Amino acid sequence: MDAPSPLPTLIRKKRDGERLEDAEIRSFVRGVTEGTAQQGQIGAMLMAIRLRGMDAGETLALTRAMAGSGRTLAWPPAWHGLLVDKHSTGGVGDKVSLALAPALAACGCKVPMISGRGLGHTGGTLDKLEAIPGFRVSQSPEEMQRILARVGCCIVGQSAELVPADRVLYGLRDVTATVDSLPLITASILSKKAAERLSALVLDVKFGEAALYRTQESARELARSLVEVGAHLGIRTAALLSRMEQPLGRAVGNALEVLEALQCLGGGGPPDLRHLVTALGGVLLWQCGMAAGAEQGRERLARALDDGSALGTFEAMLGAQGVPPDTARRLCAGTPAQRRRLLGEAKVCEELPAPQEGWVQQVRALPLARVLHGLGAGRSRAGDPVNPRVGAELLVGTGQHLRAGEPWLRVHHEGTLDAEGRRELQDALCLGPEPPRDPPPLVAETIVPSGALPGPCRDSQ
Repeated sequence: MDAPSPLPTLIRKKRDGERLEDAEIRSFVRGVTEGTAQQGQIGAMLMAIRLRGMDAGETLALTRAMAGSGRTLAWPPAWHGLLVDKHSTGGVGDKVSLALAPALAACGCKVPMISGRGLGHTGGTLDKLEAIPGFRVSQSPEEMQRILARVGCCIVGQSAELVPADRVLYGLRDVTATVDSLPLITASILSKKAAERLSALVLDVKFGEAALYRTQESARELARSLVEVGAHLGIRTAALLSRMEQPLGRAVGNALEVLEALQCLGGGGPPDLRHLVTALGGVLLWQCGMAAGAEQGRERLARALDDGSALGTFEAMLGAQGVPPDTARRLCAGTPAQRRRLLGEAKVCEELPAPQEGWVQQVRALPLARVLHGLGAGRSRAGDPVNPRVGAELLVGTGQHLRAGEPWLRVHHEGTLDAEGRRELQDALCLGPEPPRDPPPLVAETIVPSGALPGPCRDSQ
């Protein structure tokens, strides 16, 4: 074990713009994990990293040290090359994981997906799944392995044993205004993926008004950092840059997004949701050598959505994670009305009329998400409860013509939507006198390691 370095010395070194050695970074992470580092010292180091940055080698060392701060998952040798996961930087209406994990499992992958909860205006995968009666997101590593052996995928929360250093640093980043630090984001995301011992990883790095990064350039910088460090960890990593100006799909809110994910799993649903699910899945299948290229991978994943195998895998995953079998069956095989009743409905369902005639230019995701957050669909602090029944359904799409008074949004709430909230929601609807130009593609760019070729994956060490 490395001799511990005095933390004030390390803070001073990074504060002054010097490079930290690998052993010094390991010493810092050990202090965080063992509790010997004071919160003020950790906060000072986070700010020094935020202001001075880290080079690729430092970021890799930080990621490795964090990944090694707790337990790493172990898998049967027969699964090597098949273990895949996806991470999104967060968006509005992003229910991709609910459809992607079972579709990948139906194609033969093993998907130990470790997801998070929503915070601020972005939704969390775990919150969506907990809208399903009985679903249990807490699973031990041993339970995860049993579910993967039986079903092929699971979607779980981060256990206390996995990357404990990240839980400390993640909590402090929010209160020290260091959330946007590139090396800290990279290490936080990839340390968890390294602890999963993945073969391949695809990242959905979103940009736009409702994303963490507003511009494509800043999203590209993060994506390149993630792809480069992921490759050095032995994980075949790729990133897709996707736009987040408008909600993904037509539904926003936990229960409503489950319903829309079920449509996608059944071969239907909004075209943009299906496009992103198949694009991300296609890249993963290519990365693992299960498809000759990303386009062939996309086609294979689309077949899993269309032939019922992805939906069947989702039903099996629900049963394996605590949902009563009859509930899982009714949710996956029921009519839309039966599904809604099973998940529960809000007290009030109201439709907002278009304030004037015009062509829909776009529906802005950010004001929509902020109002729903205030109605109980999201949380401001970790641990706050959410109301899974609160949400909204878009009744229109870009390029559609609306008459004045025609409904464009259906809001589900508990009677708490006031006049100010309705005004804010109306601000999300952008109308124009002429049809809009063709929108830019949802996926703006794909980033892979330089010299990346399709073929079998190495497993992360």
